[in-house]
Amino acid sequence: MDILYVGPDQGTSRHRADALRRLGHRVHLIDPRAGVSRPRWLAQWTWRTGALGLEAWLRRQVLGQVPGGTWTVALVDGGELVGPSLVRALRERCGAVVSYNVDDPYGPRDGRRWRLYLRAVPLYDLVVVVRDVNVAEARAAGARRVLRVFRSADEAAHAPRDLSPAERARWADAVVFVGTWMPERGPFLAELLDRGVPLRIHGDGWARAPEWPRLRGAWRGPALYGGDYVQAIRGAPVSLGLLSKGNRDLHTQRTMEIPFAGGVLCAERTSEHRALYREGDEAAFWSDAAECAARCRDLLGDAAWRTDLARRGQRRCVANGHLNERVMERVLCAALAR
Repeated sequence: MDILYVGPDQGTSRHRADALRRLGHRVHLIDPRAGVSRPRWLAQWTWRTGALGLEAWLRRQVLGQVPGGTWTVALVDGGELVGPSLVRALRERCGAVVSYNVDDPYGPRDGRRWRLYLRAVPLYDLVVVVRDVNVAEARAAGARRVLRVFRSADEAAHAPRDLSPAERARWADAVVFVGTWMPERGPFLAELLDRGVPLRIHGDGWARAPEWPRLRGAWRGPALYGGDYVQAIRGAPVSLGLLSKGNRDLHTQRTMEIPFAGGVLCAERTSEHRALYREGDEAAFWSDAAECAARCRDLLGDAAWRTDLARRGQRRCVANGHLNERVMERVLCAALAR
């Protein structure tokens, strides 16, 4: 199958494009962000205004990179820079045009960032979302067809790996959180520290936290990617899975990535987390910082339980099928079943 992939050439977007390649499809990736990532003021303008005044220019930039011929599917990952005129142009060259979005463009957190996306929603042949609440919201925005999926780990990027003794020693006796600062996360992690949790934080933006003086000693550096990210999850006794409240999350990428990589998932108790994993048997859950600290202490003190939790959680993640290759296959089948 010939797939035109319009999305960031990094992060989970690249993982999904690579998953399509592993499935045997011919994938041509075009990153619409490449032309507006520098200078910094331009990147900030596109984020804050939803690329106000740039729709025609972005359309030309993307279409100028599309090889000749026709494509079975155009898959737009994210889509904040893809406006109605570009979707119409893609439909002339592709059998179907699909929107796949793991963010929450229908919620209030990101202001006008999703202005272009929301205008384009009615033109997609299929809109894929990762939240139940987004299903009705996408339809209200004019979506023709909506498919709800869960987020997914990547079979290659998050594959379990053996760690050397030195790598294991690096992460021993630590509760790790890998993720970006968000306003609700600062007070939560500061309370964990106050309760004696041996916390290590890797991620961007943490110096902006009002709690930074308390968190500074736990911060180990910017975001981790690739092998470093898997190494942290695999090596740490406990990995925290924190939600984005602004994105109305009931599960996140970490929900799948941590167990699949062989780590111990310790996450907020939500309806989706409880449906995905058996509490205490495949993952550990909590409802507030006090309970989270208690769970972390229990896990740090019981190596046998941690081993069982990691093994069973990984097995359940695979059985659930929330992995990129399987999810991408489902999206393609839905896109072409018209």
